[in-house]
Amino acid sequence: MTFAEQLASLRRAIRRHLTEKLGARTSRPFNQLLALKGISEGARRQAALAERLLVDAPAASRLVDRLEEDGLVLRRAGEDRRCVRLELTAAGERELSYLVDALRELDGELGEYLPASEVTELQRLMGKLQEGLVTRQSGDGAPPTDGCE
Repeated sequence: MTFAEQLASLRRAIRRHLTEKLGARTSRPFNQLLALKGISEGARRQAALAERLLVDAPAASRLVDRLEEDGLVLRRAGEDRRCVRLELTAAGERELSYLVDALRELDGELGEYLPASEVTELQRLMGKLQEGLVTRQSGDGAPPTDGCE
């Protein structure tokens, strides 16, 4: 198995494990929970959310539409009327807490397989790989701009 295949396989295993943990807490699809996490961590525009989730703009728009319909996200006018800022509602924060709790639990479980020093080193190395891939994809490492701040 190549390194890329191994990473992809690990990603699938982690996602499957998280989905099982979340199934007992919420019926919300995993990608919606990831969107809530992205918004809570600063992806306040649909374009930024699309980039973070690695989906196209129409998919991000549909995702935000659904979250808004369910009362989890609000669209607020930005300083420029063309811009819309995304914000979580209290219900969105509650749904997000299920994902955050499951992620913390999984981190603890992964500690059964790797000591803390190896987890720290693995995080450093994965961050380095991700930064390199993102920089390569965008050409200069700068996030795209849509004129909204």
